[in-house]
Amino acid sequence: MAKRRNFTDQFKAKVALEALRGDKTVQEIAAKHQLHPNQVSTWKRQAIDGMADVFSAGKQSGPTEAEVKELHAKIGRLAVENDFLSEGLKR
Repeated sequence: MAKRRNFTDQFKAKVALEALRGDKTVQEIAAKHQLHPNQVSTWKRQAIDGMADVFSAGKQSGPTEAEVKELHAKIGRLAVENDFLSEGLKR
């Protein structure tokens, strides 16, 4: 039984880029890198699907300033409720 091979992300990107260029067929690329053509097609599809993430990487992914203010207000309300209820338990 053959051992499963692991490929680096750089290698996958290189093969997918070759497939995207269209200079060679998927079968030629697969033969060159000793891969199955289905694997090359899968990496090509993943590259196309993930391409939008490349351009959105610079955008802010955290909470906005308005969300932070809203969360701070909620924390304040919860703290007041907690204090009120803890005083009621002490009696």
